[in-house]
Order: sequence, then C-alpha cells, then structure tokens
Amino acid sequence: MVLAPMMMAGCGGMQGGFRDRAAFAEANDLFSQGKYQASLNKYGQLMEKEPAARDRILFEMGIIYAHPKNEQKDYPKSLDCFQKIIREYPGSDYRHNSEVMVFTINNVVFKDRLIAEQHARIEALHHEAKRGEDEAAALQRRIRLLEQNVLDFAARKRSVDRIVIEKKERRLMLLSKGEVLKTYRIALGGNPDGPKERRGDNKTPEGTYVIDGKNRNSQYHQSLHISYPNERDKKRAKELGVSPGGDIMIHGIKAGFSWVGALQANNDWTKGCIAVTDEEIEEIFKLVSLDTVVEIRP
Repeated sequence: MVLAPMMMAGCGGMQGGFRDRAAFAEANDLFSQGKYQASLNKYGQLMEKEPAARDRILFEMGIIYAHPKNEQKDYPKSLDCFQKIIREYPGSDYRHNSEVMVFTINNVVFKDRLIAEQHARIEALHHEAKRGEDEAAALQRRIRLLEQNVLDFAARKRSVDRIVIEKKERRLMLLSKGEVLKTYRIALGGNPDGPKERRGDNKTPEGTYVIDGKNRNSQYHQSLHISYPNERDKKRAKELGVSPGGDIMIHGIKAGFSWVGALQANNDWTKGCIAVTDEEIEEIFKLVSLDTVVEIRP
C-alpha cells in the first residue's frame, strides 16, 4: 500500500532522451496490461539499444519488480535497479525518486518480515492452544472415568447414604460418609422460593426426608419417592388449614420429552419435584437405597 501510489504512476510517467519511442510505448503497454515479465523483457532489450536512457529503463524495471500486482515481484532485483541509478547516474532525474523507493522498499521488506514472524508466532500459539485443549480433553476423560469407577464401586457397595439438594444452587449431590461422590444440575417446582406449604403451590419442600419408594416405570422415566410431608410439614399445613400435598419425587423427564436432555435444568418446570435427565435418574436410581436420607436445603 505504501509503494502503490508511485508504482501506479511509474511506468511511462517519466520523460528522458531516447530514440525508439515505439519500443518504450510497447514496454509501457505490456506493463499496463499486467504482462510484467514481457514488459521486463522489452526493457531489457532496450537497455542495449538506448544507452542514453538506461537510468529511465532501470527505474521502470525497478517499479515492475516491486509492483504490488506482480505475483512474481522481486524486491532484491527492484532494489538493485534503484541502487544502480543512485550509484551510476548521480545527475539523473530519477535519482531522488530512486532514493525514495530504496527507503520505502526496505521498510516494506522489514515490515513483511515482522508480519511473517508474527504469523509464525500466532500459528505456534494456535498449535500450543490446540495441544492444551487436547490435554484438557484427555484429562476430562480421565476424570469422568474415575468418577464412573467411584460410582460403580458405590453401586456395588450401596454406599450412598445421603442425598443433599440445594435449591438455590439448583444442585443435587450424592454423599457417602460425608464425601460428595457426584453432583447433578436440577430443575425444581415452578414456584421454587420457600418451603412447600400446601397442595398445588408448585413449591419444592425444604427439610429432612428419606427415600420411601422406587418406581422403574414412572411417567417421568424412573422416580424416587420422597417422604414428604414430615411431621413439621403436617403441623404447618394444619395450622394454615390446608392440605400439605404429597407425591414429591426425584425423577427424570416426562415421557416423550427425553430429547430435551440437560436443557431441562435451564427452567423450573415441575410441580414441586426435583428433576434430572433420564440418564442421570437411571444412575441415581442404581446408587440409592430405600431409607436413604434426603436433605433439601433452601
């Protein structure tokens, strides 16, 4: 871009003493048509025929060698042309412009080298980042495998002794002797804030319960029934003069909608139950026994 203005006006733009005007016109026409090598060849022939115009010819050839549209541009040859004018034709009308071109081309070459180095560095960083991503993915696979091994062991030993549900965090955790084995994202009742008080309020309970039923053929894939209402829930409902309701479960996705998958946890859509994906309820179902404690926190 820096070179373009002078180069666009270079060929044919200068005047000098010469005999064969037709040959110069032909060389300039070839340049204008984008036939850069043919134009260079023609100027090369003129170099012997027109000794008095060699500075002009060198200048024209230097322009062609460095022209932005010349796919076979050659900066060293271009510089050689301009440097010859400076060195061998000190009184030439083309000397000043040749000095400008030498300075400009050297800057362009320097900047091109910097750009090439930056591109190489960026490419190296991309490779490094890709390698890091591959290593992270491999680590994630190892973590998942270890988690699965832990869960398989827990399933064999029936060692899950507590389920903790944190409503605010939308999180269900399986615990064994106080240690978290696995965490799941959950959806709650459509009116999740506060404890369940009455039938139909779409709230998820808060308190301590147990798993008191397991259903492999639920309308929500599989389900674990929670012992809501407990004595505190019944007392509160009685004081309010309402029914406390029931049928609170940990379950999967409603039949026919399993394709929703993990997106189900993006919204609270149940009537007060705790929902996970179908794959997750299958896993939890295997790990949890009847009478497992369920603690539901605000």
